[in-house]
Amino acid sequence: MTRSALVEGLPSTSSGRGGAPHHLSRVLGAGRPMVCGILNVTPDSFSDGGLFDSLERAVEHGCRLAAEGADLIDVGGESTRPGSRPPTLGEELDRVVPVVEALGRQVPVPLSVDTSRPEVMRAAVAAGASMVNDVRALQRPGALEAAAELGVPVCVMHMQRSPETMQEDPRYRDVVTDVRTFLAERMVACLDAGVRPEHLVVDPGFGFGKTLSHNVALLASLDAFTGLGVPVMVGLSRKSVLGRLTGRTVGDRLPGSLAAALVAVQRGASVLRVHDVAATRDVLAVLDAVDAG
Repeated sequence: MTRSALVEGLPSTSSGRGGAPHHLSRVLGAGRPMVCGILNVTPDSFSDGGLFDSLERAVEHGCRLAAEGADLIDVGGESTRPGSRPPTLGEELDRVVPVVEALGRQVPVPLSVDTSRPEVMRAAVAAGASMVNDVRALQRPGALEAAAELGVPVCVMHMQRSPETMQEDPRYRDVVTDVRTFLAERMVACLDAGVRPEHLVVDPGFGFGKTLSHNVALLASLDAFTGLGVPVMVGLSRKSVLGRLTGRTVGDRLPGSLAAALVAVQRGASVLRVHDVAATRDVLAVLDAVDAG
């Protein structure tokens, strides 16, 4: 599926209660990678935990991401950093739904909900979200059925085990083959459940149950995932793999994040999930100019 097909697959929804419709075919530029801005409304995410855990700060940051050029904003109420524990269902709903509803009224950019719970998927889409992004690849009970019923694009990601245990000695026979096989199997499960093929996106899950060498191998062989025939989302922004490679702390990983984004696009990534939207846009503008030349 092409990037433009993904754009067409995203519904033109009204945001929350009476907001202006998101005309996605006009807002999202076909023919270039989509930039997905990260909006964590959590107290404990690895990079920005606690910064946007009030409705006012979350909406303000979402508006900033849109102004910087985000094609999509991904709202998440669960930290999935290594060793994290999930919030209760009530906590996640309280964090996510008001932000989606309020932000949808203020930005002309579609919203994604980063969740594994079918209850949160349904509530967020009802509030105005246009996509589901699930780090557990719709494996929780009822998640596949919810995704199919909602009729919105879904991103399924690979993760070995769970956030609590994923970095405890992860092992693979061949990380590229194993991750690709898992994603291919989840694609089949999605299709069997009734998810439309043009609504599928896959994510290799950088940092989710992978060592440094696993992450580098996945990035080097990203074209193996573009071969699945659906858009590939890549989330490397500020992650520990970049810290291991550069020796930089979380707050100093922008250059590494931009380098990773550039490599990912050159190897076929369709969606970049990033914290630093404006800087990523600058990198892509240079790449676009070179490609056009």
